[in-house]
Amino acid sequence: MNLTDPSLLRSRCYVHGHWISADSGAFVPVINPATGEEIARVPALGAIETRRAIDAAAGAFAAWRQRTARERAGFLKRWHRLILDNQEDLARVLTLENGKPLTEARGEVEYGAEFIEWFAEEAVRAYGETIPSPWSDRRIVTIKQPVGVCAAITPWNFPLAMVTRKCAAALAAGCTVIVKPALETPLTALALAELADRAGIPPGVLNIVTGPAEDIGREFTAHPKIGKLSFTGSTEVGRQLMAHAASTLKRVALELGGNAPFIVFADADPEEAVSGAISAKFRNGGQSCVAANRFLVEEGIHLTFMQRLAERIAALHVGPGWEEGVSVGPLIHSRAVEKIEVLIAEAVAKGAEIIIGGKRHVLGGNFFEPTLITGVRPTMRLFNEEIFGPVAAVTMFRDEAEAIALANATDYGLAAYFYTQDLKRAWRMAEALECGMVGINVGRVSTTVAPFGGLKHSGFGREGSHYGLEEYLEVKYLCFGV
Repeated sequence: MNLTDPSLLRSRCYVHGHWISADSGAFVPVINPATGEEIARVPALGAIETRRAIDAAAGAFAAWRQRTARERAGFLKRWHRLILDNQEDLARVLTLENGKPLTEARGEVEYGAEFIEWFAEEAVRAYGETIPSPWSDRRIVTIKQPVGVCAAITPWNFPLAMVTRKCAAALAAGCTVIVKPALETPLTALALAELADRAGIPPGVLNIVTGPAEDIGREFTAHPKIGKLSFTGSTEVGRQLMAHAASTLKRVALELGGNAPFIVFADADPEEAVSGAISAKFRNGGQSCVAANRFLVEEGIHLTFMQRLAERIAALHVGPGWEEGVSVGPLIHSRAVEKIEVLIAEAVAKGAEIIIGGKRHVLGGNFFEPTLITGVRPTMRLFNEEIFGPVAAVTMFRDEAEAIALANATDYGLAAYFYTQDLKRAWRMAEALECGMVGINVGRVSTTVAPFGGLKHSGFGREGSHYGLEEYLEVKYLCFGV
């Protein structure tokens, strides 16, 4: 990996300040999606080791919650500084196990570190309030306290930022955490744990476990010491976790799948719309829950938009993420490639037309050509399912009412984007779209200071912003007799 600090490459789990292997010695290989080569092996922990991690977090909770908010913020700020100091090494690890271009990986490290800095600053703002009392001899006050031990399950597409977005909020609130990163990308999370250890975060406060999702997830949902479960991933898995967590009535936050519309009205600036489309669709090769999934283009601008978008797509450079100038890396594994092939084949069989791309890249393996396909209709799977790849699927519409109907014709409601120069329409659209986040004349909305989350089958709960801290706090009512 050509790391400046090779000790960041950890291949054992981090529990109670120690690096551990599975009791059985079992392991899972980590594969470079660009080459198919094995990078490392990480432990395949089971239920017993996961319980130990939960016990470690539970044991550390009492002391961690008693620290002042400024003390907890101090630990987080040291962690933040160490992440930025090791940005290049973290980006290299991330690119090799995830495949995204190195420039994007560097950006993710910086973005992920921002959550730690943000919540370090928010830790001291977990305000309660006084409430006017209906009784003359009593006073009412509320305080906020941490929910307890938290479990976090994070995805492979943003293996650093999804860990920090959850953990920073939890630690700032006074909670302790056990993280299960995706088995495709565990090395980034383990490197974060190494830096957290160097930052002096006490043993048991942050723990990283790797292994089969079923075994670890079952312990997370059933264990009575877990106060909250936060999951980012597919709607199907989120539904299962929520059902299992019901037995212990623990708090659950779910950030699930998306099917984001990207709407271009005839009065939009074509260049701005195309630039936004490239950003919203092809970042991380389209492997993002907020990626534009359905391009809805008004008939008056359809031809112009398609021509310019095709030109920009043709200029995208596909290759291994560590090569200079690469803008689209490989998909995460062969199953992702096969899914896209099926979606495109079904759409073409039903009348859609491929403008550019549409097949595996000449590089082979997990590489797929950036694709533009038009004539997509609501009856096609390409319209209804999350693509999670570099495929822009275009549907033409006639008017605003039809655009809203098409955009909302999905079970998902995470993000949406639209381009227009009409201020009145902007307000109408923003309020009519059934989703948790709306980009208006922008193709990227994620930031530490704004709430991230969705509606409908895209889940519930918010991450980032001051709302993200609230997710890890309980409100307690105090009634004083005077």
